[in-house]
Amino acid sequence: MNVKQIAVTALFSIAAVCTQAQNTTFPETSAAQNEWVDSVFHKLNRRQRIAQLFFIRAHTNLGKAYEDSVGRIIKKEKLGGVVFFQGGPGRQAVLTNAYQAMSKVPLIIASDGEWGLGMRLDSTVSYPYQMALGAVQNKDLIYKMGQEVAKDFKRIGMHMNLGPVVDINNNPKNPVINYRSFGENKYNVTVKAAAYMLGMQNGGLLTSLKHFPGHGDTDVDSHYDLPRLTFTRERLDSLEMYPFRELIRQGATGVMSAHMNIPSLDAEPNVASSLSRPIVTDILKKELGFKGLVITDGMGMGGVVKNFPNGEADVRAVIAGNDIVELSLNSERAINLVRKAIRQDRVTMAQIDSSVKKILAAKYWVGLNKKDTVDEHNVLAGVTRQESLVLQQQLADASVTLLRGKENIRQLTAEKRTAIISIGTPTVTTFQRNLGAHYQHSVFYTLDRNANANQIAKVLAGLSSFDQVIIGIHDTRIRPGNGIVLSDDLKMFIKDMAKKQTIFALFANPYNLAALPGLESSKGLLVAYQKDDFMQHAAASVFKNQLVPTGKLPVTVGTFFKYGDGE
Repeated sequence: MNVKQIAVTALFSIAAVCTQAQNTTFPETSAAQNEWVDSVFHKLNRRQRIAQLFFIRAHTNLGKAYEDSVGRIIKKEKLGGVVFFQGGPGRQAVLTNAYQAMSKVPLIIASDGEWGLGMRLDSTVSYPYQMALGAVQNKDLIYKMGQEVAKDFKRIGMHMNLGPVVDINNNPKNPVINYRSFGENKYNVTVKAAAYMLGMQNGGLLTSLKHFPGHGDTDVDSHYDLPRLTFTRERLDSLEMYPFRELIRQGATGVMSAHMNIPSLDAEPNVASSLSRPIVTDILKKELGFKGLVITDGMGMGGVVKNFPNGEADVRAVIAGNDIVELSLNSERAINLVRKAIRQDRVTMAQIDSSVKKILAAKYWVGLNKKDTVDEHNVLAGVTRQESLVLQQQLADASVTLLRGKENIRQLTAEKRTAIISIGTPTVTTFQRNLGAHYQHSVFYTLDRNANANQIAKVLAGLSSFDQVIIGIHDTRIRPGNGIVLSDDLKMFIKDMAKKQTIFALFANPYNLAALPGLESSKGLLVAYQKDDFMQHAAASVFKNQLVPTGKLPVTVGTFFKYGDGE
């Protein structure tokens, strides 16, 4: 059985198990006659139907004036949903109840939770980023993560996760997807995304595969400009669209359209794929047969408004066939412009009605046909459950990837004098403290990311008396992108130490290996993907010979490290 057959077999086996958990997928619910949907639909006038297509931005960290302004828009415009961004879980539960009370038709509450609530909300659980999950070989853990995320979302009154990312990150320079992707291999991406998606959906959560038709091979961030993909239709069919096609077959509830210009799919100059009827309706809905919700990426992003300002992008998004228009810069203006477009025969009311019924069916599927409020007591405890934290560590343990030095790590001995060095941070790290409790004769050294030759020399002067040297390289930035910031002197120090009996752990995006020459010849090299404590605990467990690393590298980095590597 080849790699492709194994991956596809795994995908379908997940689907078979998950189908038992939830008999009716949302696309099936959407297609069926529904008394509640029909009743609500017929109570809406034309303007109110159009308003159901628009979802507004909300925060709980910007003060009461901002919260009240969002509430006034919800009440006045009678919008279809809310997308929450930064804030806290308790505050969001309270505000969700307030917003739902203002709306005659219940709102779909959504958020970006690619790695759980922690992507947006303080004090909540963040699971490993998708790049780390791409290294995990046990897909059941990722399915469980989906179930836990669904519990968290529902606990604070949310119904839709704008994820998972199913973009294939085959461009190492990608500034916007990168660590948010499961990796560069379409089969690996599909299997891991299926596990996460089905875990969430079988937990009663709507999901949204993103970013259609595939945002992985670009070096332009669509938040600021319009990326242009010059690939052939054949290439896009066989690679970028592969995960979407497979997961649509598995009952995906939603797909997010991307802001990219793709001439081979739509020849109109400067049009974003999210505004393209040939892409959204002809390819996604008709050719791929997608019956779920199509939601745009944020409509305030530079990639979409640059060429279609003053609300025209919103109109074009509706004409293209998107069911939900996310984060319009001005929803009142957008609704008026869509009404005008209907009068001008640019779009039909029948198309609008079809989207509205689909949105209402989604509301029914998540239980919004029954009036309910979010329990505002003990919210934080409800979304920081012990089982979630255990799973977080299990995922980290399963992701760490040993690229060099299995035998050298086995020979590390607790009784030997051990130097434990952290590079990139001025303070002693979790990694050092964890190892220090095991290595009885250890000394800690730290070298901040801007360390100079003199500071490094002081550390070097003491290393001759040690039998073992373990170095952790830490990227302390909020997000683990490319371009880890280390002084040239530190990079030279790393290169020199790699020639000696030194074991390394990289707490950073694996693409950064390309900027750290010498590690390819080190005596031991473990990739731990990100800076978080759970990754530092996992790496320490490997270096204490308490954990056998099973992760496989999800991307190729330069000439020395290939996709699938891992001892």
